[in-house]
Order: sequence, then C-alpha cells, then structure tokens
Amino acid sequence: MPITIIDYNAGNVQSVLFALERLGVAAMLTGDHETIRSAEKVIFPGVGEAKTTMSYLREQGLDELIRSLTQPVLGVCLGMQLLCEHSEENDTPCLGIIPQKVMRFQPKEGEKVPHMGWNSIRTLKDGVFTPDLEEEYVYFVHSYFVEVGPYTTATTDYTQPFSSGLRKDNFYATQFHPEKSGKVGEAILRNFLAL
Repeated sequence: MPITIIDYNAGNVQSVLFALERLGVAAMLTGDHETIRSAEKVIFPGVGEAKTTMSYLREQGLDELIRSLTQPVLGVCLGMQLLCEHSEENDTPCLGIIPQKVMRFQPKEGEKVPHMGWNSIRTLKDGVFTPDLEEEYVYFVHSYFVEVGPYTTATTDYTQPFSSGLRKDNFYATQFHPEKSGKVGEAILRNFLAL
C-alpha cells in the first residue's frame, strides 16, 4: 500500500481517509508495523490528548517504529505535536524527532483557547508548502502550540506567532488540519503525496 495512515485510536482519522479519496488516492488505516514500514508515505494524524496517546504508542511499539521511518511522514495536529520532544499537556515526553517543545496558549484579553477556526499561513518553505499558498487560510483546532524555531516551515499568529508547519529530514508536519482546509488543504496533501 503506497499510503498508510497510522491507526492509534486517534479521532478524526476518517476525514483524512475521505480527503485522500477525494484526491483519488487509496490509503490504508493500520497499526501493523510491517505495512507501515513498507509504505511509500505515512500519515500520522491525530485529535486527542498527548499523554494517553503517547502511552498507547509505547504499548504498541509504534513510538520506536515512527522514529525509525525513512520515507516521507506527515504529522497532523496532535501528530505534529507528538513528533516534538515534550508537551506541556500533562507534562508528556513525546517522540523527540523534532527538538522543539509544545506549550499551552496563554490567551490575551478577548482571545479564547482552543484556537479554533480559519487562520492564515505565512513564511512558507519546504516541499509541502509552495509560495502560492502564502497568506491562504487553513483550519485549526488546538490549545497547544510549537514556538517558531529552526524547523518551522510555516507560521500563523494567534496570541503570538507559532509554528503551523514543521520539518526535520523526512518528517513533515502541520498544526492545522489539511483534510478540513478545502482547496488549500488539498494542495498541501497533493504536495506531500508528490514528494
């Protein structure tokens, strides 16, 4: 199977499958190590809570498997956060692939957490983000964020500038949900599939 989606009891996985289907791409949802290892590309999606999810990944040996992948991997939302070193959400050690920390938003007056809804992406770089997507709007739902740093490939402002995209080696990630971001999200998924 060229595209596998890692199955680890995360919410929102069906919408990723449907988004790929709309692009004419067949994908398999699986937790099977060999199937994931032999895939051309891997998507690591997620909606959920960091500590519980990391516990499940460790129980299933998926933490070591994900760290060992050499093909393009796309982490989405919680998947992006779990690629980092540590999350403030319940003080959780994460996969440590991208050496950055995940922090909770500290909203200013009039701002709400979670950051939910459409917001723009900018300062784009790497193979998933192309210049034509600068200032386009994508869909977010999250209470935790990664600061802008050396692995940032896209930024968004909410309470402060934060990383809406990351990349280290073969690991790409988006804080927003490309599968819920209309034509812009489709373009980002296409760019990932074309890597």
